[in-house]
Amino acid sequence: QVQLVESGGGLVQAGGSLRLSCAASGRTDSSHAMGWFRQAPGKEREFVATINWRLGSTIYADSVKGRFTISRDNAKNTVYLQMNSLKPEDTAVYYCASRPIATMAKTERSYDYWGQGTQVTVSS
Repeated sequence: QVQLVESGGGLVQAGGSLRLSCAASGRTDSSHAMGWFRQAPGKEREFVATINWRLGSTIYADSVKGRFTISRDNAKNTVYLQMNSLKPEDTAVYYCASRPIATMAKTERSYDYWGQGTQVTVSS
């Protein structure tokens, strides 16, 4: 089992920045890739970014490319999502997820463990 706890969400004005954290505990040796997803009200959950835990390679959704940065701190078993130039359409609950396979993935079903989510609200 892997436990994931997100933090860092909040209310920010458009153009501002937030950094989300996702702390992993438990069988972290089975977390080979981590992902961030988000779900806006009335919409399906969508992929945001993913990172290979060992190599640090990344993939981003087109909607956040150039504005968001995913990174990890292996020593702290923590993954981050730095969000800059935030827009009202970035408003959502943000979830981190882990999967036991190193290959990065963009689909929900590819991830085995999920955090509880953290709310990000961007005001115009």
